[in-house]
Parts: sequence; C-alpha cells; structure tokens
Amino acid sequence: MDGLSLKERFIYSLERKYVDKVPVCSVTQTGTVELMEITGAKWPDAHYDPEKMTTLAIAAHELTGLEAVRYPFCNTVIAETLGCTFDEGSLDTQPYQLDFPFKKKEDVAKFIVPENLLESRRIKIMLEATDMIKSRVSDDIPIIAGMIGPAAIAFYMCGAKNYLRWCITEPELLTELFAMGTEVCIEYANALFDHGVDAVVIIDSEAGPDIFPPPLFESLILPHYRLLTEKMTGNSILHICGDATDILDAMAESGFDGLSIEEKVDLSYASKMVSDRVCLIGNVSPAATLLGKSPEHIKKEAKQCIMDGAGILAPGCGIAPRTPIGSIRAFVEARDEFYTK
Repeated sequence: MDGLSLKERFIYSLERKYVDKVPVCSVTQTGTVELMEITGAKWPDAHYDPEKMTTLAIAAHELTGLEAVRYPFCNTVIAETLGCTFDEGSLDTQPYQLDFPFKKKEDVAKFIVPENLLESRRIKIMLEATDMIKSRVSDDIPIIAGMIGPAAIAFYMCGAKNYLRWCITEPELLTELFAMGTEVCIEYANALFDHGVDAVVIIDSEAGPDIFPPPLFESLILPHYRLLTEKMTGNSILHICGDATDILDAMAESGFDGLSIEEKVDLSYASKMVSDRVCLIGNVSPAATLLGKSPEHIKKEAKQCIMDGAGILAPGCGIAPRTPIGSIRAFVEARDEFYTK
C-alpha cells in the first residue's frame, strides 16, 4: 500500500477499498487569488480560456500539495450553454447570473436542448482544458471535473422564485426539467470521461434541504440521480451544500461513489448513517477555518475529520479565493501528521 499513486489512492478510496492513508484534496473550487498572482492565470479569464484554466488548476495541485487537479472554478458552464446569461465576475468573485430563459411555465415546452451540445463554446473550452491538463500532469495524478446537476440546472433555467413555487404547484414541470438536465449531464460527463477525467463532481445544492423540501427529494430527484449514475461511465461524486442531514440516507442510495458534505453536517453522524455504502468527502469549513483560522487550528479540525470518518479529506465546499496558500498547505500537512503519529 505504501506504493500507491495519488490516483490509485483516490480511486480506491472512492471505491471504499483499503488505503494506507486517506487522500487530501478538494473536489470543489480550488482557484485562489494568490495562485492567480503567481501564475498570471487570473479570473475571470481563467473561466473562459482553456490555457489559463489549465495553468491555474495545475497550480492548485503543485503549489499547495492538494492531491488532485480540480477544475473549473465556476458552476456556469451548463447553464450558459442552455441559455442563461452571466456577468463574468472579477479577480475574487465568481460569475453570477443575470437572466434565465424560463420566465413562465409555457417557456419550458418551447425549449430545445442545443444540437451538438459538446460543440458549444463553454463545453469545448472544458474539453480542451481537459486535454491540456492530461498532457501536462503525470498519469498518477487524479483529475476531477465539476458540473452542476439536474436540480441546479432547473434552478438556473427557471429562476429561484419559479423553482420554489413549481416544486409545490407544478411538480410534473420540475420533473421534466430534471429529466432534461439529467440527459445533459450524462452526455457532458461521459465526454469528460472520454477525454481522461478520473471523477466528475455533480454540484447540486439546489436539491438540498436548504432549498428543496426533503420529503420531495426521494420522489422527484432521487430517480434522476439513479439514472445519472447508471449511465455515467466513470467515478462520480455528489456535492450538496448546506445541512444535508435529512437526506443523507437517500443520497447514499443514489449510486454516487462519493458524497461531498459541508461542515453543517456532523461527519461522525454521517459516517454512521451511510455506513459502508459510499465514500464520505469533507468537511473542513473553507470560510470559517481555511480562510480565517491559524495553521494549528486548521490542522486540528482536519485531523478530527479523519477521525470522524472522512474517506477523503477535503474542504466542505469551494476554497475561498482569498485563502492563503499557507493555510491550504497546513490542511495537507494535517493528513500527513495524522498518519505519522
């Protein structure tokens, strides 16, 4: 086991096989201002230029010690491809939504998913970046790509008010949107796998209890997750922000190899809840801890996560852009110290 590569350790952990030590990485956003300044690959250009995306993504691995290359740095690729509009953001703010296509329910019936989806501008950028990353890092390094999931796609496409209203008044309409989003995710994810990605992270916080009623999760969302995981051709991770405690059991039955959970979820409880059904990923707070606490405090929380059952040690959500490199290095060092002692 001492001879495991970073990729083998990551994949084995997702598959719940024995490893010598848990991997330490981020399955969510990794771009920081300090890394941007060092590399010259800055937001917002690094969201849209495959060369700069590649440079910044690799830097997060090489300069901090995180044991994977994870990209992109925003959640807008699919939503923009399907007709949403965004402001590009700035050096330390991600792109944010300006408009959406489904103002009323009649708009849904008129919508057609673009032909040649994989030839769309944003997805082509992602595939080009994937090829660049594959050509520049060792095959021993896991490559992780993120995308929004069916619930997030529906949320972006119809706006917050419609989404919250329709889950109660028009559940069949929302189901239609979930189905459309699932098919888009399958096609896009499998293209990423074909280009050499080792795991896809489905970011679907709009399916979580903070937004979506938990009693509807199993009936409206879980079937789409099962289809998605059945049709994807590689390892998959589900990330849901907020307190997902009420849907943990259903999440563990969705078919994803890993569940990425935020610090609002009690990791020790989650470990007991999901048992050996899925790999738990998390869950040191990126804002309260990595951004604002001392290296000693960061190490203490990270080691506690390992003791509480993290199968992969990771931040609970995307790394804040102003997080110091030294804080991320301390996070990585905590894993090494845990096993040394």
